[in-house]
Amino acid sequence: MEMQPEIEIYLESIKAFCPAITSDELLEFSEKVSVQEMSKKDFFLEAGKVQKTIGFISKGLVRSFFIDRNGDEITVGFYPEGEYATHYPAFVVQQPSKYYIQCLEPTTFVNLTYEDMQWRYKESVIFERYGRFVAEAVLHQQQARIESFIFQTAEERYLDFIKRYPTLFNRISLSHLCSFLGIERQTLTRIRQKIAHR
Repeated sequence: MEMQPEIEIYLESIKAFCPAITSDELLEFSEKVSVQEMSKKDFFLEAGKVQKTIGFISKGLVRSFFIDRNGDEITVGFYPEGEYATHYPAFVVQQPSKYYIQCLEPTTFVNLTYEDMQWRYKESVIFERYGRFVAEAVLHQQQARIESFIFQTAEERYLDFIKRYPTLFNRISLSHLCSFLGIERQTLTRIRQKIAHR
């Protein structure tokens, strides 16, 4: 049976970081994943629920956010193609998440359950190494975000964002971007005008 293209994309991403992985290992792994398509505004994960699957985004875009005490949505991340939709710290210990993960576009996920992920780690040193890479990448993103609010100005955070995600700007709303950067919309307008006049 022919493999779904979304799964092929996922396997290629694994192979890029684990070139020593064999075709047999990839084939065996492919039998453990499933493809899920979701519409714009659908929730991949809701706060208070335990995330049962980790989702590799083969197509589309999601954002992660929480709702603060005032009832406002605070965006903490955007995840486009090639990244994972997950609240990883809660996922790995199977505890309820504090975050929502919502599709900003029609999005296709390649999902792996927590149980199958743990089984794969036990069976394969290479997959365990890949899992460590994913965990380290998530930790790096979280630490970078924390440090951006400690050491950077709003303008520097904005410039870092467009440098990291040059094609993402036209795919997200300004309100979501402002929330992510921790600034008011008027501040973002001033920053963009200042940069444009340089």
